[in-house]
Amino acid sequence: MVGPKEFPPLRVRALAAEVVALLKLRKETVSVAETAAGGIISASLLAQPGASKVFKGGLTLYTLESRVAFAGWTQADIDAYRGPTPQVVQGLAENVRARLGSTYTVCESGTAGPTGGNTPNRTPGYVALAVASAATTDPSGGEAVVDTKEISNTGNGTDREANMISFAEEALRFLLQVITGVGSAPVPAGSGGSAL
Repeated sequence: MVGPKEFPPLRVRALAAEVVALLKLRKETVSVAETAAGGIISASLLAQPGASKVFKGGLTLYTLESRVAFAGWTQADIDAYRGPTPQVVQGLAENVRARLGSTYTVCESGTAGPTGGNTPNRTPGYVALAVASAATTDPSGGEAVVDTKEISNTGNGTDREANMISFAEEALRFLLQVITGVGSAPVPAGSGGSAL
């Protein structure tokens, strides 16, 4: 006998199901750019029946080198990198959305732990989130707007796995807020400064 499902994590499962159902209903698509969540967002979406109708692709951009190879970063971006920030996730979300042609791209970058750094964005439990989407004035999906959000502490301390799940949960919750229009005020694409 198989025990209860452990994947997607319970805290993420209902959000992923809601995202997929809503996107199917609206005939829209999503792509994912994740770093510290390590693929949990993409895998949780793909675990839902009908995901193939809405999921355009996902990238786990954990290393800076992967961001050069797949997300448009240059050596200058790597040299200026100071950890996860709203500007980093905005740039990643814009780039992946443009490359994959999805209606929405959700992106997260955080510090999962157990170690961190000396700045708030390098403290375990910090995560920056972004959702890039088609501008309402451009339904063809050309220009993008980006909503960003920071969470300074997930409440999981240095528990790496718990933080990774929280990052996925918060990213999917934020994506739902943007899709339904209950998100933060969007930032015009390219106005958030550097991709760092």
